[in-house]
Parts: sequence; C-alpha cells; structure tokens
Amino acid sequence: MDVIDGVAPAAGFSGPIVSERFDRLGFDGAPVRLGLMGGTFDPVHLGHLCCAEQVRDACALDAVLFLVAGTPSFKRDLAVTDAAHRVAMCRLAVAENPAFDVSALEAARPGITFTVDTLRQLHAHYPENVELAFIVGADAALALPEWKEADALAGLAEFIVMSRPGSSLAAADADRLAQAGFRIRPVAPSALDISSTEVRRRASCGQSIRYLVPDAVRDYILAHELY
Repeated sequence: MDVIDGVAPAAGFSGPIVSERFDRLGFDGAPVRLGLMGGTFDPVHLGHLCCAEQVRDACALDAVLFLVAGTPSFKRDLAVTDAAHRVAMCRLAVAENPAFDVSALEAARPGITFTVDTLRQLHAHYPENVELAFIVGADAALALPEWKEADALAGLAEFIVMSRPGSSLAAADADRLAQAGFRIRPVAPSALDISSTEVRRRASCGQSIRYLVPDAVRDYILAHELY
C-alpha cells in the first residue's frame, strides 16, 4: 500500500466481520458491555473521542465501537465524504486507545443505513453475554419511537442518552421513551464544543484544525486534500 507523507490512503472495507479488536469480544464467555457510537464522523474530532471516553467510564462499558455510517437515513440528501475516508480517519483516531475500535458494518452496507439492522447484525455475531449499549444524543433520543421498527429496536440495546447544555432529556421525555419500551440511561459528559461542520469549514478555508482533531486525522485530511 502506498503511503503519502507517512499517511496510508483510504482502504476498502475488507477485514473482520465487526472490527479488528472486538471481533471475538465475549467469545470467552465473560460478560461484556459494548458501547456503540454511531455517526457520519465527517470528520471524527476530539469532541467525539472525549464523549466516548467519558461515557465509557460513567456507564462501565468494557469497550466502545465507533459505527461509521454509510448513507444514514437522516442525511440521505446531504453530501457526505466517501465512507472509506471516514472509516480510515476513525481508525487513525482510535489507534492508541485499546478500549476503542471502528466498525465498517454500516459503511459497507448498500442503501440507507438503519440502526435496527445494525443491532440485529451485532446480536447475530456476538454471544448472549455481550450486552449492547447504543450511545445517542438527547436530541436524537427524542425521536427514537419514530426510528425504523422502533418496537424491535427498543429490545435490542440499552440507550445511553448524552445531554449537554441546551440539549438534555427531560424527565417527561425519559418516561415517554420508557413507556415505548426503551431502556434509557442518561449521562452528561463534559463534551468539547467542536463540530464536524466547523472542522470542514476551517479545512476548506485553509485554516488550522490543530487541537480540533487528532494529529493523525489532521495529517490524513491534508494528505488527501479532503474538504
């Protein structure tokens, strides 16, 4: 594989079924709590990593899997960077944290990506001692009853709902989700105020994105002239 300025180019989606580190998670029979953090990650930034680490700690997760979306249903009309690049950047971002890994399950799936399909795939792959916990923001959590096959979705994972200033899950909303069958666990990580939109804007203008994304991700963006 060619390397540009020390940065390997985007690869395809060959490899293990779920991820390099976690493909055999729980196969020894030990109970495992696996956190799932989905998103387009266009690009992944330090805010994503900070949230994932704090949620892992607060909710006693053994590992966190970053699920890179292919064509998410809620962004089907938006231009999104090629999935191979987004997967490659996420892999670079998590490389030094043994509790994190990246899955291309959704990125490799043709058509629109739905969470219920991903959770079913993961349940089919992992033994019963692996408990799934899907990490979602408070805004998105409010719409969970409207997600595809919500009744089935509710039984496939615990839902860890991240709150932040200006976007939190009210008690009434938590009750409504519980009545719809969702197992909700609210957390309030002290997230960094960084957005992928701002990272893309700065990169497109030639402005520095240092300290917004991991250095390896910044090098990748520059080497591949993304954004």
